[in-house]
Amino acid sequence: MVWGMFSWHDLGPLIHVEQRLNSTTYLSIIADQIHPIMLMAYPNGDGFFQQDNAPCHGVHIVQEWFQEHEGGFTLLRQPPQSPDLNLIEHLWDEVKRAIRHLVPQPSNLTELYSAIHQAWCQIPRITFQHLVESMPRRIAAVLKAKGGPTKY
Repeated sequence: MVWGMFSWHDLGPLIHVEQRLNSTTYLSIIADQIHPIMLMAYPNGDGFFQQDNAPCHGVHIVQEWFQEHEGGFTLLRQPPQSPDLNLIEHLWDEVKRAIRHLVPQPSNLTELYSAIHQAWCQIPRITFQHLVESMPRRIAAVLKAKGGPTKY
């Protein structure tokens, strides 16, 4: 499994998750790797962090950690069943398309991770900037659809 993040400014690191992503692993990623990036990128605490509704995101120890660190950035609450607001999925689609076009295809996990990393690093800046800029329209569309599907 690979975990990634991005902002309008840049792609974040890809984090290779050796085991299943559970609350302990997720908390470790957030505390050890993402929190320092957020503090560096948004020293005034004006950054936003969005997560989807994966089960490990809602576990008490994770929520408690976010409450303890709420001055460093704002955690955006993700409404249930809101895939139209999950921007990272669009970047994963970019990565999947790039890998599907590889010849030869990766033949083992090491090659696959390398291909994922290379595809991630080649995502054009304009791609993730447009995604971030689309959030107000996405939110308006989700509200208009009363939480139902939108064109996004």
